[in-house]
Amino acid sequence: MTADPFAPRLALRWMIVGEWRAHPARVVVAALAIAVGVALGFAVHLINGSALDAFGQAVRAVNGAADLQVRAATPNGFDESLYPRVATLPGIADASPVVELRATAGTTPLTLIGLDILRAGPVTPALIGQPVAGPDRATAAPFDDQALFLSRAALRATALPVGASLNLTAAGRTAAFRIAGVLPGVEADRRIAVVDIATAQWRFGRVGRIDRIDLKRADGSDSATLRTAIAALLPPTATLADAGSDAQQGAALSRAYRVNLDMLALVALLTGGFLVYSAQSLSVTRRMRSFALLRTLGLPRGGIVAQVTIEGLIVGLIGTLLGLALGYALAAFALARFGGDLGTGYFGGVAPRLAFDPAAALLFALLGLAAALAGSILPARAAARAAPAVALRNSGDVVDPRAPVPWRLPVALIAGGILMALLPAIDGLPLFGYAAMALLLAGGVAATPFLARLLLAPFDRHATGRPAFDLAIRHLRGAPGQAVVALSGIVASTGLMIAMAVMVTSFRGAVDDWLGDVLSADLYLRVEDGGGAFDPPAQARLRAVPGVAQIAFTRQIPVTLTPGQPPMTLIARRIDATLPLLGPSIAVPAGTIPVWISEPAARLLDLEPGDRIALPLAARRFTVAGIWRDYARQQGAIAIDGAVYDRLTGDTARDEGAVTLAPGADPARVTRALTAAAPPALAGSIAVASPATLRRFALSLFDRSFAITYLLEAVAVVVGLAGVATTISAQTIARIREFGMLRHIGAGRGQIVRMLATEGALLGAVGGVAGILLGLGLAQVLIHVVNPQSFNWTMTTRIPLGLILSVAAALVIAAAATAMLAGRRAVAIDAVRAVREDW
Repeated sequence: MTADPFAPRLALRWMIVGEWRAHPARVVVAALAIAVGVALGFAVHLINGSALDAFGQAVRAVNGAADLQVRAATPNGFDESLYPRVATLPGIADASPVVELRATAGTTPLTLIGLDILRAGPVTPALIGQPVAGPDRATAAPFDDQALFLSRAALRATALPVGASLNLTAAGRTAAFRIAGVLPGVEADRRIAVVDIATAQWRFGRVGRIDRIDLKRADGSDSATLRTAIAALLPPTATLADAGSDAQQGAALSRAYRVNLDMLALVALLTGGFLVYSAQSLSVTRRMRSFALLRTLGLPRGGIVAQVTIEGLIVGLIGTLLGLALGYALAAFALARFGGDLGTGYFGGVAPRLAFDPAAALLFALLGLAAALAGSILPARAAARAAPAVALRNSGDVVDPRAPVPWRLPVALIAGGILMALLPAIDGLPLFGYAAMALLLAGGVAATPFLARLLLAPFDRHATGRPAFDLAIRHLRGAPGQAVVALSGIVASTGLMIAMAVMVTSFRGAVDDWLGDVLSADLYLRVEDGGGAFDPPAQARLRAVPGVAQIAFTRQIPVTLTPGQPPMTLIARRIDATLPLLGPSIAVPAGTIPVWISEPAARLLDLEPGDRIALPLAARRFTVAGIWRDYARQQGAIAIDGAVYDRLTGDTARDEGAVTLAPGADPARVTRALTAAAPPALAGSIAVASPATLRRFALSLFDRSFAITYLLEAVAVVVGLAGVATTISAQTIARIREFGMLRHIGAGRGQIVRMLATEGALLGAVGGVAGILLGLGLAQVLIHVVNPQSFNWTMTTRIPLGLILSVAAALVIAAAATAMLAGRRAVAIDAVRAVREDW
């Protein structure tokens, strides 16, 4: 009689459907694990892409269509005498001088641009206003010193009609204008106001100063030659940029944060792959006799591999499709709730619109399928290698428990991870750091069998006299393969969760301590949203407020050191003990000016005390006198003595002040008096806060920026506990024959349930210990490699002991409870029927 060649294929299809019907929870958890990784990665990519696109559109709306731009390196601008020298260079077809200021109309922030209408037309036509006649007046001329042109978004925000009067506040001054028309070339959601350049200079104290020169290249001009000629004319206070520089600066602003989120999402996807491996290995172990029977019926090894692989791919496909849908929904929610920068403040004022990215969807779909496939390959090969004759007689572990536990592979993986962690960043990104995390994660999971035997060995040497406990130990020691399968997903998810928890705890604790060091005054006074600054008379009035002992004023302005890179912050202040130096200041060489740079600036610029640094100020000779800790400005900050800054720039205004109260002064009364003493033009921009308020605000901002990380932690806990539950439940059900035999030799149902509860608790404990040890190792990579290379901050490790103990307890309880519940179902079957069951 000839066997039907299609019988093995039908049997395979029947086994897949039957397995999923019998254990749907296993399939659901594995698919959800893949879905979570895909969803997080896809959501982060969509959010980042939307934010960068919106930021680029906002920059283009303000900059127009200029080919090149000479820009001020500081908000103080540069001398307008540079304009004719640049405009007359060979290769320049048109040039337009521009004044650009941050302004407010009431409470509405907008960008105020002063243009030379005659020059701007050929260079930035989108910024040319279209006059519109008001209801009771004639059309206003563009050169009218009261004419103001608003973009449609700005017009809507002010809720005023064309022809209405409007007060604008910028650079600490307020001026009245009349809305003369709209800017039809500006995109609908950009808040921009345009006035004549002479009006902007006159009314806002910018006479003789401009902020940029927009340039149009002549046809046929050589770009490199033109750039060289322009650069030769530029003073230290100006830089040369183009549209590419804008895009590069926008990307660099949040690149490290974006890459870290992408990598964390991929690590979550890797954890999903481990859970798929756990589920597939358990399924293969349970069906080993069925596979052996199919092999005897003529199915080749490749057929077994194909079935297990197809199962994994189907699980991966389900998880991937679900993950893409969840990712899109998560991105929409995050954009609406946190904004395009996820609460970090990188793209303030930008409102991105979510757009579906097919290429990204395909990429993350492939990554999800790859993770599922990788989790199925090893179980598939194990099923194919098993000898049919042996497998038909043995439905238990396919590994000889007497064989030594492999140790070379985990040692090699862990050693490789340590070596990777010692390598430097690539283009400012910790790529080797994340490679180290992947190797350590794989090595930690691979080392779990050795750790399990090490932890269980003391209990195995001597019987305790408690049958349930002794049987549990014998089973775990006698079935290492099943134990490792159950532990792989637990270790991976727990390790990831512990690593992120330790990193966030360490970072938050460092920020909290730093705030305690720098917030030493009684009150803090500042001008918000770039609304201006306190001039010397205003500073004197504020110092004279009753109840004020002294005010230490500071000036903070952005300075561009490298075109295309985000600006650093130059801080003019008194250099005293409130500057948290990481070491003593050094004496600088004669003829140079001392400056103190923040830790991120030192890492970004690769500078140490004693090194020279170039700043866009009148003097060029500056020397680093010290390095100070700063967690507020990721892109770096530079502190300079206030008196020296005044002498170099002539800018004596200040925008922040640390207020020390006189003994017995009432903080609330002094706060009201300070606000009342401020210049009228700054009335709506003054903020006074206590150190406690600032600390709460800073820590809430920290928690907001790490909201996505907290989400990853929660997901890791949920997925890990679900993996524990389904794995142990399926293992318990697969051992019905074993329980029937125990019943035949006199074991009671209660004893079997207690044995299973003990096994589950031991598995949870071993998995918790392994996961915690792995997580602590991964945390060191995050804290001492990834964080410094990404954000240029250093910190000490802080271990959240309470959280770690809670996770360990949750794993033990979840594993024990799951095993007990599954055991009650398993021992409910009649003992005779259990030992006669063939499948």
